[in-house]
Amino acid sequence: MPPKLSPQRSSELLQILRDRFAAHPHRHKSLSWDDVEARLQKQPAKLWSLNEMEITGGEPDVTGLDARSSEFVFTDCSTESPAGRRSLCYDRAGLESRKENRPANSAVDLARSMGTDLLTEAEYRELQALETFDTKTSSWLLTPKDMRELGGALFGDFRYGQVFIYHNGAQSYYAARGFRASLRV
Repeated sequence: MPPKLSPQRSSELLQILRDRFAAHPHRHKSLSWDDVEARLQKQPAKLWSLNEMEITGGEPDVTGLDARSSEFVFTDCSTESPAGRRSLCYDRAGLESRKENRPANSAVDLARSMGTDLLTEAEYRELQALETFDTKTSSWLLTPKDMRELGGALFGDFRYGQVFIYHNGAQSYYAARGFRASLRV
């Protein structure tokens, strides 16, 4: 059975999301909160995932509507990479390759346990087009398989007035690097 929030927490979270939606209309032009909430009410597991995004500091908000699937896209919109999801290797293989000083988890594993996805490079650039994010932190990005097989992983940030996409070893981790999640509803 998929995880589910209590009725009280569901109500609290919906109010948080409603208020954030109203406060940032530029993130979801021409979308209606009533439509979003109606969809969320039918999918309690998605509401649980949004709660995971919220309690780890992601401040999720609707950032678009997928034209092909008609799904609402929620993305972490915290100014910096979510504080509750930092100091992580990229994935399980990167984590296990560390001989010492292993972090508690990996970005890929934590995203999966939350029922969410890491942002792709394209999604990260789209998010950065809405507002400026990660001026002091960085965020792991979903890395293409061929690059990952060579040991690398991608991350992004915003410095000097532009978005940068970099590479690092998947086993690396930093106190200022986390990941941004997305969820389709």
